[in-house]
Amino acid sequence: MIIVANQPIELVRSDWSAFAWQWLQQLQNSSTVYTYQSMDHLHFEWTLRESLVDAAEALDRSGVSFASFEKSRCNPAYWNRNDQGGFELRAEVTPAEGIRDIWKNGHLYAFECATATVIVLYGGVLNSIREDDFNSLFRDLLLYDWHYDSDLRLTEKNGSDSALPGDVLYFKNPDVSPETPEWQGENTVMLREDLYYGHGIGIASGEEIIRSLNQNRIPGSTVSAYLMDTVIYPDFLYLSRYAKNSNANTQTASSTPVLPGQLYVRIGGSRYLRV
Repeated sequence: MIIVANQPIELVRSDWSAFAWQWLQQLQNSSTVYTYQSMDHLHFEWTLRESLVDAAEALDRSGVSFASFEKSRCNPAYWNRNDQGGFELRAEVTPAEGIRDIWKNGHLYAFECATATVIVLYGGVLNSIREDDFNSLFRDLLLYDWHYDSDLRLTEKNGSDSALPGDVLYFKNPDVSPETPEWQGENTVMLREDLYYGHGIGIASGEEIIRSLNQNRIPGSTVSAYLMDTVIYPDFLYLSRYAKNSNANTQTASSTPVLPGQLYVRIGGSRYLRV
């Protein structure tokens, strides 16, 4: 059931894209209660979720390559590659320009799956909010592993069985071979039910991702890779204040406090931040 401003609502088909309508019908018919502060909040969340799915699918088609931090590469016209293999935005480039170039000139880029996931998050947000706000919120971008700007306000919950499109999930490979440490797990973006984008594997079902990870286990291991229960997603309510069709002077109540600077997490690993 969907509750908006403490009231159940009736959805109108013409108000939604085919993507959003399909999923909202499932939410409306579910025994789980999904609450939103306003119709603007509801519309923005599903606009952003669709944008995240589009960004992930487009990144898969863009020509970007998989690479370890040691072998990462980027377009030097937009980014400086640092000693750790991360990408630092050039001073004369806006965040929007830098992020868009990854899809435009994908053949110039190579990175691992955590960086790819953060790139998808930035790309989805860029296509959902006003560009001036994106450039203001995400100044001095650094693309490296699970570094991300605090204004993404990534939020964690448990319940991978109730994940929705645009959510980030992690497939863990506990018996990874020391010969292939990069396959200790796969950060993914959910596209549809049991369909995910994971950089280095591509678009695949959960079973296919697990099968791929299992090929990189300690010889003789019988411990399978598996989907962790953790689900990560941006703070849709907070970001909705910057929606393209909203009043720039309207300030929507936020659900979590803004934290200064860059935050660092690793989904499914030893370093993690609960937001």
